[in-house]
Amino acid sequence: MAAERMAEEGRTPPPRPLDAIDRAILNMLRTDGRASIRSVAERVHVSRANAYARINRLIEDGVIRGFSARIDQERAGQGASAYITLKIVQNSWRTVREQLQELPGAAHIALVSGDFDVLLMVHTEDNRALRELVLTRIQSIPEVLSTRTLLVFEETDLWPEGQEG
Repeated sequence: MAAERMAEEGRTPPPRPLDAIDRAILNMLRTDGRASIRSVAERVHVSRANAYARINRLIEDGVIRGFSARIDQERAGQGASAYITLKIVQNSWRTVREQLQELPGAAHIALVSGDFDVLLMVHTEDNRALRELVLTRIQSIPEVLSTRTLLVFEETDLWPEGQEG
């Protein structure tokens, strides 16, 4: 198969188009990643075998990258959250990303366009730990030219339980 050959060569096969049932499954799993195959099948009106095969295909195709829990950071002991913008040395994205991924509390990293190059979301125990993370860890990365820290006062999950997108 062409897809298997591409995988062996380290290339990603082109994504298969998603139909309405695939999209319904994704919306359901986005809302409840613990939904059973039976409940998914009933909700999207397909057999359990079909639902199972579709979910596996979505995983194999890389559409579903994994399953996780939505965490209330404050209740989990991470009372300070911030977005940190970084300006970095041109063409150093991969090196910087590797170092940022190792930071405690790093939750999301994005290469972006605009006035800065990288947007990093972090969760720390408190403002003291946040300050230490920014001033000691992030600013010591040689390819980081500057940072700006935006404290998060309140967050809203766009996919709350029980609500579909």
